[in-house]
Amino acid sequence: MVHVGEKAPDFVVPRADGDAYNDVAEFTLSEALGDGPIVLAFYPAAFTSGCTEEMCSFRDSMDAFEDLDAQVYGISVDLPFAQNIWIQEHDLNFSMLSDWNHDVVYQYDVVLEDMYGLVEAAQRSVFVLDDEGTVVYKWVRDGDNPDFDAFVMEVRDAVAEAAGE
Repeated sequence: MVHVGEKAPDFVVPRADGDAYNDVAEFTLSEALGDGPIVLAFYPAAFTSGCTEEMCSFRDSMDAFEDLDAQVYGISVDLPFAQNIWIQEHDLNFSMLSDWNHDVVYQYDVVLEDMYGLVEAAQRSVFVLDDEGTVVYKWVRDGDNPDFDAFVMEVRDAVAEAAGE
């Protein structure tokens, strides 16, 4: 389990940027560190209503994150090709990370074991990392979804603290 104050586990996964169906590149967390705070927003599945609402709330607030030099990434067990289509359908303005082999959800201990009683997915959760990769904020869904607009502003406040603002 990853806790606030600990170094975030490193990982390498496909990154979907949404410019085309096959717009996929490699993403390594440790290589992304040092350019400002990082938000890892785990979500269960693309194309579902709650996940779309959450990611659209991040989309609509991206200026507030960019003002803090923060990088925001959605992360799920969806294939990157599906994530690219989802990015396009909802004009999402940040990349999605594909944990299609489920390694990262286990590293961060955010496994949703029975989504719809059928599949293993990512539990809705958010981690904010500082420049060095230390977890400075952690939220894991317990109960109903939050008001996503207010929640995204709470995450933005955690990013501001990580940025020393």
